[in-house]
Amino acid sequence: MPDSRNGDPHRQPSLALALTPIILTLIVLGVQLFYFGDFTPHIPLAIGLAITGLVGMVLGMKWTDVEEGVFHVIHVSLPSVSVLICVGMIIGVWIASGTVPTLIYYGLVILSPQIFLAAAMILCAVVSLSLGTSWGTVGTVGLALMGIGAGFDVPVYWTAGAVVSGAFFGDKVSPLSDTTNLAPAVTGQDVFSHIKNMMPTTVPSMLAALAVYLFAGYALIDPAGGSFERINAITSALQDNFLISPWLLLPALLVIFLAVRRMPPIPSLFAGVLAGGLAAMLSQGATLHELFTYGNSGYKIDTGISEIDSLLNRGGIQSMMWTISLVLIALGFGGALEKTGCLETIIRAILTKVHTFAGVQTAAVSTSIATNLVAGDPYLSIALPGRMYAPVYRGLGYSTLNLSRGIEEGGTLISPLVPWNAGGAFVISALGLGIADGQIENLLYIPLAIACWLSPVIGIFYAQVGLFSPKASDEERQRWKESGEAIVDPSAGATDNSAEMAKRPAT
Repeated sequence: MPDSRNGDPHRQPSLALALTPIILTLIVLGVQLFYFGDFTPHIPLAIGLAITGLVGMVLGMKWTDVEEGVFHVIHVSLPSVSVLICVGMIIGVWIASGTVPTLIYYGLVILSPQIFLAAAMILCAVVSLSLGTSWGTVGTVGLALMGIGAGFDVPVYWTAGAVVSGAFFGDKVSPLSDTTNLAPAVTGQDVFSHIKNMMPTTVPSMLAALAVYLFAGYALIDPAGGSFERINAITSALQDNFLISPWLLLPALLVIFLAVRRMPPIPSLFAGVLAGGLAAMLSQGATLHELFTYGNSGYKIDTGISEIDSLLNRGGIQSMMWTISLVLIALGFGGALEKTGCLETIIRAILTKVHTFAGVQTAAVSTSIATNLVAGDPYLSIALPGRMYAPVYRGLGYSTLNLSRGIEEGGTLISPLVPWNAGGAFVISALGLGIADGQIENLLYIPLAIACWLSPVIGIFYAQVGLFSPKASDEERQRWKESGEAIVDPSAGATDNSAEMAKRPAT
C-alpha cells in the first residue's frame, strides 16, 4: 500500500526487503571487524546507507527523498555533535590547565585500589546527574579516573566499565538530559513521572554493579599492585610538570554549577573551556596561542612515565573527528532506514507476533536495542519505538510510562555498549581504549558496564512477572481521549491498523 506518512507515494517495503539492507550491512561490518581485524566501521555503514538508498528506489522513491531522511536525522543530532566538539576542547584545555592532573593526583592520594572502582562509578553518576550529559562526564571526570586506575594498576577495561556504568546512569535519570526528556516526550508522559518510574530498575541495577565493583576491588585487585613506588612516581611526575592545587578544580565546579542552574549544555561546556583556558594561563603559564593549539589539536607532554603520557597526550577538536564522522555516517544510515520505512515494517511484523503486555514490553526494549545495534543512533532507538509502540500500550490499557522506561534503557544505556554506535564510539575515543589500534581486549568494558545492561534485563523480568508495570490511570486515559491519541488493539493484528499505527503520539 502507498505510504502517506510524509506525503510520499512510495510503497511500504515487505519484511524481506526491509531486512535486506540491515543484513547486508551486518555482513560487510562483520568482514571489516572480524575478517580484516580493522575496527573502523565507517565504510561498512556508508555502504549500508547506499544499499538502503537502492531499496528506497526499488520502492519508488527518488534519491532526494532518501537524502531528506538522512539529513533530517543528522540535523536533529547536531546538538550532540556540538557537545562532542566542546568536550574535545575541554579535554585538551583542562589537561593544560592542570584540572585533570589535579583530579588524578588527589585521586591517587585519597583513594585506595579496593574501593576505587565503586568510587569511580559513584563519582561519575553524581557528576552525570548534575551535568545531564554522559558524554561530558566520560570525557572529563572519566578521563581522570582512567589515570587514577592506571596508577593503581587496575585493568583498563574494569575502570572503563565502572565509568560507563556511572556516567550513563546519571544521564538516564537526570532531568537535564536530552534523552531523558526525549523518551517521555515521544510517549506522551512528563519527565518527572518518567524518572520516578525508572527507579525500580535503576536502583537494583546500580546496587548490583556497586557490589560487583566492591568485590572486584577486594578480591581481584592486589592492594599492593599499585605500589607506593609506582604511585609516587606518577604523583611526582604530575607535580614536576603541573601546578597541583584545589583551585584548579574550579573549571569543573563551574560547569556543574551551570548545569544545576539548568543552563543549556553547550554554553555550560564552553564556559568550562574558557575557565580552563584562564586557569592554564594563570597557573601553568600557557600562552594564548598554545591554548588555541590545545583546544584544536590536544595537549602534548613527555613526562617519562608511560601511563601519564598515554593519558595526557590527548584532547582537542581533531581528536573527536573520528567519532564525529562515525556518528554522522551512522545517523545517516539510521535516517535512511527510517525514511524508507524499513524499521517501521520490521516493528509491525513484530507486533503481529505479540499480543500480551509482557510480549509487547519485551519487544519494545528489544527493538530499541536492535535499533542501537543497526542504526548506531541512541536518539533514533528511543524516538522510533516510542512512536510505533505507544498506541499498542494504550490498546492494552497499560501506562506508556512502561514504554518510556523500556526505550530509555534500551536506547540510552545500551548505546555505549555498541562500539559502532555514537555512544560506544565516543567512549572508546574519549577514554583512549585503543580498539582501533588492536587493543581488542579493552572491549571487555562492555560486559563490565554492569548497570547499563542489567537495567533493561530487570525491566523485562518485571514485565514477565507483572511487577512495577503500571496500568493506565483514569487521568491518563482521559488525556488520551482529549488529545485524540492513537489506540491499537494488538490482538487485531498490527498490519490491520496501519493508519492508526502511523499516527504519532502527541508530545
